[in-house]
Amino acid sequence: MLVNVFVKPWELLAGVGLDLVLGDPRWLPHPVRGFGRLVNVAERAWRGTGLPLRLSGILFWFSVVGLAVAIVRLTLPWATVYWIFALLACRDLDVEAGRVVAALKRDDLEDSRHQLSWIVGRDTAGLAEPEILRATVETIAENLSDAVIAPLFYLALAGPLGMAAYKAINTLDSMVGYRNQRYAEFGWASARIDDVVNYVPARLTAVLIWASALLPGFDARRSLRITLRDGNSQPSPNAGYPEAAVAGALGVQLGGLNFYQGVPSRKASLGDPVVPLDRDAFDKVRTLLYASEGLCVVLILGCLAWR
Repeated sequence: MLVNVFVKPWELLAGVGLDLVLGDPRWLPHPVRGFGRLVNVAERAWRGTGLPLRLSGILFWFSVVGLAVAIVRLTLPWATVYWIFALLACRDLDVEAGRVVAALKRDDLEDSRHQLSWIVGRDTAGLAEPEILRATVETIAENLSDAVIAPLFYLALAGPLGMAAYKAINTLDSMVGYRNQRYAEFGWASARIDDVVNYVPARLTAVLIWASALLPGFDARRSLRITLRDGNSQPSPNAGYPEAAVAGALGVQLGGLNFYQGVPSRKASLGDPVVPLDRDAFDKVRTLLYASEGLCVVLILGCLAWR
């Protein structure tokens, strides 16, 4: 039986609204956490086959993404609103980042570093306030694409099944898509496919940030200019675009030196330090976060009406 991949406007609004109101309540089991446990089991199983690591990693990718999509398929259409709500993370991104800044406002630098460690992969011990703020703004900018705009983009293209497939692909990349000894071969497919599926959403996110930067207090022209200048300067083919758009809109400089498990990693700078990267930058990037999601929802509603 074929599935109608298009969502109804009320389903979209209900799912987005629930995410904005509830976020990720700890009392409600989250499907992405369950998917993470599935990934761990599947990784052990596919590694145990004795196949070449790259081949087993490809088969591993197909098995877990296929299973995730199949589970969602079994619940449609009655669970459509739930999946939109569960697979978006706008409110949760805001809340988790807000905990970092709230600790700074209490002058509790140690707790701020601890809260930051939950949302970034870099080492946080010993970071000073400017570096904590830089990491927080960069994380919101990058995850605006990964956790908000990209899921909505694939929801618009292929309904909850597209959204589920994207979240599975993105989660796989975050778990096994590393260029280290353990995952360079096994995680090769997960990393490469994630780059492909995020190519359009990352650039769409930048466009939405440009439009959001037309609001008072931002600079849309500078956001556009910095994105075109710096968006392609990062090791990732996609992450630099939303980060550069945010840096330009705020007039701050992102990028620079980070440490991962004690190993230094210097990334090219994004933007120009027109203003200092202070606590006000967090409030402004929150505005861009919600404004960009709102514009994306309006675009999808327009497409649904046109269809």
